[in-house]
Order: sequence, then structure tokens, then C-alpha cells
Amino acid sequence: MEPKFTLFRRGEVYYSQHSATGKQTSLRTNDETEARSLLHARNESQRQPALNCLRSLMPRQYELAEVVGHWVWLDVSPARKPMLAKVLWSLGFHWNQRRTVWQHPCGKFDPLGSHPTDPRAKYRCYFPADTLPA
Repeated sequence: MEPKFTLFRRGEVYYSQHSATGKQTSLRTNDETEARSLLHARNESQRQPALNCLRSLMPRQYELAEVVGHWVWLDVSPARKPMLAKVLWSLGFHWNQRRTVWQHPCGKFDPLGSHPTDPRAKYRCYFPADTLPA
């Protein structure tokens, strides 16, 4: 299977390019090892659903993952762990400043939808790590 994203460098900064659309996105690093790690994480996120990707690539963060409706939330401050923030971003997570959590839409993103209250009050929520036998 051909990787969905390829790596290239422009000036001092590394970028990823989507093989089908040609869209280019900065990886925000000038370190090749870090760029390859971010690219690998991005390609893996396309092959696996968000939870399986977290479970296989970042088991400690999987333990903290909370499923809220169709979204995956991670309560990890980007200020405390800047490298983790880059990896989560490359996996498709984004930082929600209002709720102070990392969120992944899992294919159910609605930018026009709004939830003035906490979505955990409306949707089924659980911690997937708690549902697996030890």
C-alpha cells in the first residue's frame, strides 16, 4: 500500500504532501528524524482508526483517551508536552482551547455545529482502556 503522505523539505522546514490531492502541510520542524516520525504517525493515522492508532503508537495516551459521541478526547496540556502536541496534531487531533482537551473527530467533523454545553452531557462517554480486560 502506497503511503498517503510523502515527505519533502522547503528551505529549512519539512512538509508533508498528500499523494492524492497534492495538499502540502508544514510539519513545523527542521529536524529530519522528527519529521520522519511525524510523517509516519500521519500515515498510520490514515490506515487505522484513531483509537487503534493511539493504542498501538502511544499506549500511555490511550489510557487517557475518552470517547465522547464520535470524538476522541485527550486531556493532556500542550504546554507541558510540546513534542506530544506535535505527534497528536500529526495524527489528526486538534487542540480545543475552550474545553482544554485534544480532540479527534473520527470522521464526524461538523464545523457549523455548536454545543454550548458539555457534549459529555448529551452523548455516551467512556474510557476505552477501561473496557478491555487486563
